[in-house]
Amino acid sequence: MRETYPALRLDPVAEPPPAGLEAPFEFTEAQPLAAPVLFASPHSGSLYPADMQAALCVPLIDVRRTEDAFVDELFAAAPSLGAGLLAARYGRSVVDLNRDPNELDASMFQDGPPRPCGLPTVRVEAGLGCLPRVGARGEAIYGRLLSRAEGEERLSRVHDAYHDHLASTLDALRRDHGHALLIDCHSMPSVQPGRRNLTDIVLGDRFGSSADPRLMARVERSFRANGFSVARNAPYAGGYTTRRYGRPRRGTHALQIEINRSLYMDEHRITRASGFSALKDALQHVMTDIIDAARLLPRT
Repeated sequence: MRETYPALRLDPVAEPPPAGLEAPFEFTEAQPLAAPVLFASPHSGSLYPADMQAALCVPLIDVRRTEDAFVDELFAAAPSLGAGLLAARYGRSVVDLNRDPNELDASMFQDGPPRPCGLPTVRVEAGLGCLPRVGARGEAIYGRLLSRAEGEERLSRVHDAYHDHLASTLDALRRDHGHALLIDCHSMPSVQPGRRNLTDIVLGDRFGSSADPRLMARVERSFRANGFSVARNAPYAGGYTTRRYGRPRRGTHALQIEINRSLYMDEHRITRASGFSALKDALQHVMTDIIDAARLLPRT
């Protein structure tokens, strides 16, 4: 069963998008559930509100290059394998679903931030807070200041809605099965300053705090068995999502997967590359192993 949820309000003079595309996320239930597992793709969305596009001072493609493009498609087999799939629909630059909603830059708003700002972080100072200020090249993306109302609209209609659904789904899985597993699915740029020979896959469990270590070992073995090079927790150990939901002692485990974009896409043009189908097939084997491993997690 596929569900969609209330849309982010678009510019009233803009032509309405096709039915279903305006929902902030799409949730597809397992068919049927094989284990209490939820795959989530928070950064694969590619929708941008008309009022945001009008405020941009850079080409939309520069903003789009921050997306984890096609990751939801790579994991699309999850429901048929027996796990749920939650996929964001709006672009990461609209609102970053892997950031705390209080990671805000007050200087972005003409009449004050929409919510209390947390302590300054390196991410916020770099323009990569919950409401990003910069694009893929590190340049400011807006030609004007945002209003408090615009910021609150994005936070409430997209960020809050996504995490409310994510939290309630994990709670229901844990309640019904004694434990739950969240796999947070991402992709990473193939070239990064100061880093050479980035691996194919980076697994993040916040250095052992967000998931049972046996799960991490099982997932790493599965990727390696399917021909991928793997690193743990470097350069990505897990973000807001794994930190918020990963509570192994309470029965909820969270593991982040980062996929090197060179495996499946042209990062400049944002198009699928020749390796896309092979990677998608390999990920079905990995997902099957993850679902099998989830059945063995301790119950609370």
